[in-house]
Amino acid sequence: MQRNKVHHVYTIAHVAKTLGVDEDLIHNLTVGLEPEDGVIWVYGLEDDGTLAFTDEGVEEVELILQEYNRINQSKS
Repeated sequence: MQRNKVHHVYTIAHVAKTLGVDEDLIHNLTVGLEPEDGVIWVYGLEDDGTLAFTDEGVEEVELILQEYNRINQSKS
C-alpha cells in the first residue's frame, strides 16, 4: 500500500510572508497548479478553504515568482 509522504503544508499566508509577496499574487500565479505540483486546499469549519503548499509546492511558487519577476523586469 502506497502512502502519501506529505506530513506538513504551508498556508498561502505563510508562504507569502516568507517570500515577501502578496497572497493575491501567489494565488493568481498558481491558479493552474494541481495537487501533483504540491498545491492543496485545506478546509476548516469556519472558512471556504485555504490554499496550502507542500515543500515541493513552495519550490514551485519560488520558480514561478522568479519567472514572473524576470518578465516584469524586462518590460521596464
